[in-house]
Amino acid sequence: MSDWPDGLRSGPIREWPGELTRDRQSSKFKAGLRDTLQVLDREIWRLADTRAQQESATMLIAIPSGRDWRLDGRPRADAKPEHPGVIFSLDSKFGALSYPCDTFTTWQDNLRAIALALEALRKVDRYGVTKRGEQYRGFLALEATAVPVGFTTGLDAAEWLRSWVGPEWDQRPLRAVLREAQRTTHPDMSGDAETFHRVSLAEAKLREAGLL
Repeated sequence: MSDWPDGLRSGPIREWPGELTRDRQSSKFKAGLRDTLQVLDREIWRLADTRAQQESATMLIAIPSGRDWRLDGRPRADAKPEHPGVIFSLDSKFGALSYPCDTFTTWQDNLRAIALALEALRKVDRYGVTKRGEQYRGFLALEATAVPVGFTTGLDAAEWLRSWVGPEWDQRPLRAVLREAQRTTHPDMSGDAETFHRVSLAEAKLREAGLL
């Protein structure tokens, strides 16, 4: 997945918002994942005014944490999700947005549906009907369903990071604590992939909460 958008983080779905779709459809999409990621990358840049907003982009998939995730925090190509639902969330210039989709039979198609929906919503502005991103307002209330697994708030993520690196880091800035946690948990430094992935999820939550 060489075209994975810069800053897009991924992780397991903690809880699906509402009931899962029973009768899913086979999509008629002809484009593959590479094209979907290019569309998604473009829409992230259009929706985010700052670097922090760009880096808040998170895609959650129903793949349990473990061997089905690569060391860089992305799902393996042969990973089998428990269901095909996807939740994409972003701290945009219009507020925290969240888009769940499980309409189709594969997570790749559901991600494409989200990417195309973002593109369609943006194009509404072409005709001058909306001026302050009103077309995105219906997706603001879903924000709480797309938090990274294991961390409900940024304070939870910060507390876990500090407990991991040790009490001698209690008075150090969060950025320094995060760098130390990344260094000591990285597989190249004899860390394990699952803990390293959890550090990445903590970082995503801290950025979402504006603590970095």
